[in-house]
Amino acid sequence: MGKLTREQEVYKRWANARKPKPPLLRNVLAAFLVGGLICTLGQAVLNYFISLGMNAKEAGGPTAAVMILLGALLTGLGVYDRIGRFAGAGSVIPITGFANSIVAPALEFKREGYVMGVGARMFNIAGPVLVYGMTTAWLVGLFYWLIHK
Repeated sequence: MGKLTREQEVYKRWANARKPKPPLLRNVLAAFLVGGLICTLGQAVLNYFISLGMNAKEAGGPTAAVMILLGALLTGLGVYDRIGRFAGAGSVIPITGFANSIVAPALEFKREGYVMGVGARMFNIAGPVLVYGMTTAWLVGLFYWLIHK
C-alpha cells in the first residue's frame, strides 16, 4: 500500500486512542480454564475406558469418538457457541473444536436441504484441515517407509 495522507494518519491515531482494550487477563484465564476442563473431561473418559479393561492405546479410539460426539451434540444444542464466546481459544481444543467446525456449517445450511446444504457445506471450514492433515500424514508415512525400506 502507499503512504498514508496526513488526514489518514490523524484519523488512525484518533481511532487507536479510542479503540476498546480487550480484557486480556480475563480472556487468558477463561481460555485456560475451559480448555483445561475439556482436556480433563477427555482424560476422565479415557480413564473410564481403561477401567473397563482396555489399555491406553485401545481406549484412545473410543475416547476420541465420545469427545467428537459431545462436541457435535453441544454444537447442535447451541451450547458450544456460548462456550466459544466465553472461552475463545480455549474452546478450540482440537477434537471438540473440530467436531464443532463440521457441525456448525452443516446446521447453518440445513434449510438448503440435506444434500446441497448439509452434505455440501459441512466441510467448508473443516475441509482445509482435513486436506492438510491427510497430506501431512501421507508425507510422513512416505518418509517413514523410505527410511525403513
